[in-house]
Amino acid sequence: MSNIETMSVNAIRVLAADAIQKANSGHPGLPLGCASIGYELWAKHMKHNPANPQWANRDRFILSGGHGSALLYSLLHLFGYGNLSKEDLAQFRQLDSLTPGHPEYGHTVGVEATTGPLGAGMGMAVGMAMAEAHLAARFNKEGYDVVDHYTFALGGDGCMMEGISSEAFSLAGTLGLSKLIILYDSNKISIEGDTDIAFTEDVQKRVEAFGFQTLVVEDGNNLEEIGKAIEAAKADKTRPSFITIKTKIGFGCPAKEGKASAHGEPLGVDNVTALKENLQWPSQEPFYVPDEVYAHYKEITDGLAKEEAEWNAMFAKYCEAYPEMKALWDEMHSDVDAQALLENEEFWKFEDKPEATRNLSGMVINRIKDIVPGFIGGAADLAPSTKTYMKDMGDFSKDNYGGRNLHFGVRELAMTAIGNGLMIHGGLRSFVSTFFVFSDYVKPMARLSALMGAPLSFVLTHDSIGVGEDGPTHEPIEQLAMLRAMPNFTVYRPADATETIAAWYYAVTSKKTPTALVLTRQNLPQLAGSSKEALKGGYVIADSTKETPDAILIASGSEVSLAISAKEELAKENIDVRVVSMPSMDVFEQQSKEYKEKVLPIECRKRVAIEALSDFGWGKYVGLDGAYVTMKSFGASAPANLLFEKFGFTTENVVNTVKGIL
Repeated sequence: MSNIETMSVNAIRVLAADAIQKANSGHPGLPLGCASIGYELWAKHMKHNPANPQWANRDRFILSGGHGSALLYSLLHLFGYGNLSKEDLAQFRQLDSLTPGHPEYGHTVGVEATTGPLGAGMGMAVGMAMAEAHLAARFNKEGYDVVDHYTFALGGDGCMMEGISSEAFSLAGTLGLSKLIILYDSNKISIEGDTDIAFTEDVQKRVEAFGFQTLVVEDGNNLEEIGKAIEAAKADKTRPSFITIKTKIGFGCPAKEGKASAHGEPLGVDNVTALKENLQWPSQEPFYVPDEVYAHYKEITDGLAKEEAEWNAMFAKYCEAYPEMKALWDEMHSDVDAQALLENEEFWKFEDKPEATRNLSGMVINRIKDIVPGFIGGAADLAPSTKTYMKDMGDFSKDNYGGRNLHFGVRELAMTAIGNGLMIHGGLRSFVSTFFVFSDYVKPMARLSALMGAPLSFVLTHDSIGVGEDGPTHEPIEQLAMLRAMPNFTVYRPADATETIAAWYYAVTSKKTPTALVLTRQNLPQLAGSSKEALKGGYVIADSTKETPDAILIASGSEVSLAISAKEELAKENIDVRVVSMPSMDVFEQQSKEYKEKVLPIECRKRVAIEALSDFGWGKYVGLDGAYVTMKSFGASAPANLLFEKFGFTTENVVNTVKGIL
C-alpha cells in the first residue's frame, strides 16, 4: 500500500471516529475494521460517478451492517457525493442531519437502501441483482450492454446470523446471480463478545452449498488481496460470489481493537487521540484531512466520471439504432400514467357474478402486465392460491432472466426484501404475495418499504376466518390492525370487483407509499353501490333516506355485503341505516374533514363496525355509543360458512347489534 493510499484509508477511519465521538453515540468498530474494504472497492472496482449518483448503470453498494453508517458517510464525503461536507459529518446522529444513525434511502445522496435491521441489506442486494439481470435480458443488444453492473453488499456476523440472509442467498444461488458480490466482514465479535458463544458454523460452507463461489481474504487491510478477490468474483459468470474478509473490529485503536466494546459505543476522547497517534495521523484536530488526500480522491472521481461519459455515448448510439427500445426504456423509468389508467374503460371492466377478490386481483394483474411493461412479481410458492401468475410473461430463472413471474420459494421475509430491492433499483414496478396470516413474516421488510417510500405492492389473500378448514394457524385476526398501524403504508380490503380494481389502481400509481391488497378466498357478490369512490378509502355504498340516519354500519371486504343485507332487514322494522364501505382507513384519513364528515356525520353516533378480524383501530369511527361485530378470539377449523355463523357474522346478529345500541 502506497503512503497516499494508507492516508486515504486512514482518513475514512479518522472521520468516522471523530463523527461518532462528537455525537457521543454510534458504532466505530465496523468503520475502523472495514475502511480498507471500502476504499479498495470504491476507488478501484466499483463503477459509479459521484457527480451523477443516479446514473442508471452504476454499480450498487449496500451497507447491510447499517450500524456502521459512519463508514458510508466518510466514503460519500471523501468521494464528493452530494457535497456531503465535514459539517454534515459533524452532525452525525443529530436532528435533521444528512448523517442519521443508520443509512436512509432518499435522505442522503449515495445511500442505495435503508439498512439497520441486520440481513435486510442482503435481501435487498439480491433484489437489485435480479433487477439488473432482468433489465439486461430485456434491453441489451449485441454490442450494446446498456445494463451491465454489479451489486455489492457489505455485512458482518450479525447479517450472517439472521435467517433472512440464508433465505436470500439460497435463492440467489439457485438463480445464478453472478453480478451479486457479498463482502463478509468477519471479525468474530458481536455485542455480547466472541461470536463462538452462539455462532460456530462454517459460513463459507453454508454459502457454498447455496451455490456461491466462495473466496477468502486473510488480511482485511491488504488492498491487493481484497482487490484480487473482487476481480475473481467478477470473473465468475455463473455464480454469485461471497468474499470472507478477515478484519479486526476497531482496527487501529490500541485499547479497543478486537474487543466487543469497539462495536457500539464511542471510542472515548483519549482513545480517539491514541487512534490518530497509532495511525500516525498528522493532526489531532477533529475531522482533519490533509489536502493531498482530498486531491487523491478527486483524481479517482475524475476517472469515474469518464466511465459514465463512455456509457452515455454508447447509450446514445443504442437509442438511435433501437428507437423502440429507447421508448420502452423511458416508459419503464417513468411513473405510471395515472389519468390514462383512471379513464381506461377496459381496465375497470368486470363480469357481474360472485367472485373471490383474489381471483379479481388476478384478473387485474393480468391487465396491468400489458399496461405497465416494468411490472414484475410473484409469490412465496403460492401463486396458484394467490392468483398472481402473469400469463405469457415467462418465469424468471437462471435460464431466462427476462421472465416476469418470480418464484420466491417459501421465503416471505427475503421475498419482501427482494421486492424492495427490485423497486429501489429503478426501472421496475414490483409486487410480492403470500397468505395474509403470513404477513407476520413479511412485516419487518414491509416496514422498510414504508420507511424508504418504495411503493411495493403486497397481494395478501385468504383474509379472514373465511380460510375455513385450515384453521386458526392460517386465519388472520390481528394482522389487519398491524398493517394499518404502520406509517406510510396503505391497506385496501376490497368488497367486490370495482373496489379490487380501485385498490390495484391505487397501488400501481402510488409514488411513495407501499400498498397491501387484502383479499378473500371465498366468492363475494358484486355490489350495486360500489364505485370509484373506493379511491377515497371510505364512501357511502347504501344510503339512508333520512338526513341523519338512525345508525351507520361501517364494514370492509366480505362484510360489506353482510352490512347491506342487515340494512335491508332493518328497513322492514322501520330502522333506516346508512352503510359505509371502508376498504382503506389509510386513504379515508387523507380526505378532507368535510368529506369525512359527509360520510360519517357527527350527528349520528350510533355506529357499528363489521369486520371478520380484530376490532383494534375501529374505535375512532365507532365511538363510545357504537358497537362491534368483529373477532374477539382466534378462529377455528371448519367450513367457512359455519365459522361465520359461529363467530356472529350473520344478518341476524348484525341486526340485533344495531337494535342493541338503539
